[in-house]
Amino acid sequence: MTKKLHPDPELENLIQKLNVMARAAEEASKGGIEPVPRPLDLPSPGAVLGSLPQPAAEGDEWLRRLLARARGNHASDLLIVAGSPPVARIDGVLKPLDDDDLSGDETGLLCAALLPRGRRERLAERGWVDFSFNLQELGRFRCNIHRERDQWAAAIRLFPDFLPELDALNLPPALARFADLQHGLVLVTGPTGCVKSTTLAALIQRILSKRRVHLVTIEDPVEYEHPHAGNVVEHVEIHRDAPNFRDALHSVLHQDPDVILIGEMRDPESISIAITAAETGHLIFSTLHTGDSPQTINRILDSYPANQMDAVRTQLSISLAGVVSQQLLPRRDGQGRVPAVEILVATPAVRNLIRRGHIEQIRSQITLERNIGMLDLDDSLSGLVREGLVDPDEARARARIPENFNYSG
Repeated sequence: MTKKLHPDPELENLIQKLNVMARAAEEASKGGIEPVPRPLDLPSPGAVLGSLPQPAAEGDEWLRRLLARARGNHASDLLIVAGSPPVARIDGVLKPLDDDDLSGDETGLLCAALLPRGRRERLAERGWVDFSFNLQELGRFRCNIHRERDQWAAAIRLFPDFLPELDALNLPPALARFADLQHGLVLVTGPTGCVKSTTLAALIQRILSKRRVHLVTIEDPVEYEHPHAGNVVEHVEIHRDAPNFRDALHSVLHQDPDVILIGEMRDPESISIAITAAETGHLIFSTLHTGDSPQTINRILDSYPANQMDAVRTQLSISLAGVVSQQLLPRRDGQGRVPAVEILVATPAVRNLIRRGHIEQIRSQITLERNIGMLDLDDSLSGLVREGLVDPDEARARARIPENFNYSG
C-alpha cells in the first residue's frame, strides 16, 4: 500500500488551503464567476450535528460575501447544502459560486450566521424555519433553514432592490384591472419560483399609488415591505405576530381593512375565511400552487366535504373576482426570463359555470371572452414566440395541448 507523502495534518491542511487559493486565482483569471473566499479559521466542528452552532464573525463575513456575489450576478436564489458548493440560480439555471464543496461544518457556520436569535427555539422544535431579513447595502431576503442528511442547509430567495411595478414585469396590461377592484377574491397561482409574490406586490403597489386604503398583509414570512405613503399598511407575520393564518385572518377582519393580502391559502379554514371576507366587501389577494384557473377552482372546492359542495360553489361564484396563472420561461436571447400568463375574469358566464359545477368549460370560456381582457396560457405563449422572446420548442413544451400549439396566427 502506498504511504502518504505528507502525514503531518497541519502540513496537509496548509497545502489544501494553498490549492484552494490557486484554483480561485485561476478561475478569476478566466473571467467566470469569481469564487467567494472562505474563512481560513473555522470553529471546531464539534457542534455541527444536532444543535446549530453559535454565530461567529467568520460566518457573518462569509455569508455577506456570498450574498453580495449572488446579488451581483442577478441571482434569484442561493442554495447552501453540504457536499455541494454554494449554488446560485441565475435566470433559472443553477451555477456554482465556488469550486469546492461545502462541509457540514461550513453549512452549520453559514446557517448560524443567517438565523435570527428569536427563531433559534422554533428551529430546535421543528427542524426547519422560514424567515425574512434585510442586510444593509445588500437588500431583502427570505430564507428557509432545514436539516438534510443530519446536516444543516439553507435556501435563500433574493428579492429585488425595489418594489416592483406592473409595467416593468412584462405582464399583460389587462392584469391592472384587478387593482381597480373594491372587493372580491383575486388569486395568483403557479409553481414555486414563478414570482407569484412579485406579481402580488406589483398589484398592491398599484393600489397604494392610486387610492388611500388600509392594507393588511398576512405572510409567513413577510416578503415585500410596502411603505405607508399616505395609506395605512400593516404587515402581520405568522409565528411572530400571529400563531397561524386562521387566527390572523379572524383578527384582521375586525381591524377595518380595505385590502388584505394572504401569502398563501394553506388550509380549508383559511380558504373559507378568505372567501367569506371577499363576499362581504373586502378585496382579498392570495396565492395557490396550481397550474391554471380550472385547477385553482377545483383545488378550492376539493378542500370542502361533499355535503357542502353546492353551497361552496355558490359562495365562490359570488366572491371570486379573477385568477392569474403564470410561469416563467427562459428568454431566447439568454437575458433572463419572461412570464407566460393566463387571466381569468369572473364574468357572469364564468360565475354561472362555477355555480353549476362545469369547471372543465372554463378554459373554453376564457377563449370566448378574450375581448374583455381574458387570456389563455397557450395564446400568451404564442405571443411570446411571435415577439421573438421565447424559443418555439420551449413554448410548445409548456403549452396545455402541445400537439395543437400554434404560434403563427
